[in-house]
Amino acid sequence: MTAATPSIGISCIGQIAINVRDVDRATTFYRDTLGLPLLFTAGALAFFDCGGVRLMLSRPEKPEFDHPSSILYFTVPDIASAHRQMLSRGAHFEDTPHLIAKMPNHDLWMTHFRDPDQNLLALMCEMPPAV
Repeated sequence: MTAATPSIGISCIGQIAINVRDVDRATTFYRDTLGLPLLFTAGALAFFDCGGVRLMLSRPEKPEFDHPSSILYFTVPDIASAHRQMLSRGAHFEDTPHLIAKMPNHDLWMTHFRDPDQNLLALMCEMPPAV
């Protein structure tokens, strides 16, 4: 940014829209399987809180918007425990928790799963480095 280009003040993501075909089915998944707090519903929309970022579940407004979402990476403190809990709640995983990268101050672990509309999602965890 140069002195001639002032900041417009973007500091965080306020909301992410997730395309779903059945809002009620998706609401059950995000609330009961993932354990995200349901903020409110408005007509055919459902809104959840994910650590201060609002997730909006909605049917695509136009055919050109009818596609899976970007991958959302949910941070968890214990990936093995979160994986077990989600499996017990009926989540369908693509893989098991696995090491992605050894960083200088932590090891990055991930595992991927799908919601009822086949949107790819992931859990991520920054763990203390293995000795």
